[in-house]
Amino acid sequence: MKQAILITAYKNFDHLMDIINFFDDDFNIYIHVDKKFKPKKNVIDAINSAKNVVFITSKYSVNWGGLNHLKSYLLLSEHALKHFDNVYFHLISGQDFPVKDINYFKSIINRDDLKDHIEFFKLPTIKWKNHNGGLDRFEYYNLFDIVNAKKHIKWLWLLIRIQKKIGLKRPISDSIGQLYGGFTWWSLTRDTLQYVIDYTIQKPYLINRMKHTFCAEELYFQTVIMNSEYAKNVSNNNLRYIDWNPSRVGKDSTSPAILDLNDLEKIKNSNMLFARKFDTPNSDELKLALQRT
Repeated sequence: MKQAILITAYKNFDHLMDIINFFDDDFNIYIHVDKKFKPKKNVIDAINSAKNVVFITSKYSVNWGGLNHLKSYLLLSEHALKHFDNVYFHLISGQDFPVKDINYFKSIINRDDLKDHIEFFKLPTIKWKNHNGGLDRFEYYNLFDIVNAKKHIKWLWLLIRIQKKIGLKRPISDSIGQLYGGFTWWSLTRDTLQYVIDYTIQKPYLINRMKHTFCAEELYFQTVIMNSEYAKNVSNNNLRYIDWNPSRVGKDSTSPAILDLNDLEKIKNSNMLFARKFDTPNSDELKLALQRT
C-alpha cells in the first residue's frame, strides 16, 4: 500500500525537489505545473528522474481565484486513483513542506480509524464576511479565469458591486444541497476521493456551475463530501500549519505568512502533517531545521 502526494506548483522548483526527495518509494507523486511557467530542462529532467514521480503535467494555465486551480486538483486525483496501490491522498502546493518524519507518514495508513482530513464550514459563514459569508463567490460572476487578479483585483471586485447594483444574481440549484467552504488542502481516503471523482463525472452540474466562481477549489470538495455518506468519516482539521496572523500578513490578506525559523517550535508542537508557505530565502533555515528533527 502507498500514499499519493498531489502537488500543484509554479515556482521555487528547487524547493519542489526537496519535497520530492523527502518521500521514498512508499509514496507516489503527481505534479501539475502551471502552464504559464516553463521550468528549465534540467529541472524537468531532475523531476522525471525521481523514481517516485509517476505523473507530471502542465495542462492548465492557473490564475489565482480561477477554476483551473480546481481542475488541476481533479486531474491529479484522477491519475492518482488509477494506481490501485494508493490508499491515502495528500493535496499540497509547491510551497508546502512535510513537518513529520518519514516514518510518521508511513504509519498513517496503518491506523484502524483512518480519517478524511479536510476543513469545512457551512455557508454563509462569518469566516468569509467580506464575501457576504461566501455567497458572493457563488452568486455572482467572478471573472478570475479571464482577468489576471494580481494586476486587476480592484476591477474584479468592482464588477461584483455592479452586478449587485443592477440585481444580477446567479441562481443556486437546490440539487447541490448545503454549500460548504474551507481551505483548499486536504488528506483523503481512497473511497472518499473516488466518490468526488465519480460525482464529478456522473453529476457534472456542480463542476460546470463552478465556472466564474471565486476560488472554487475552496468550495467544491467540501460541498461534495459533506453532502454525502462520507461526511461521517471527516475530521474538520486539514492537518496543515498555516499562519494567518494579521500582525504578520495584514488585515484581510489573501495569502498566509511566509514561514521562517521563528515558526519552528510552533510547527513542531502543532501535530500537523504539512506547513505552508515556504519561500526562498526566508524559509531556508526553517526547512533545514525541520529536516534535522
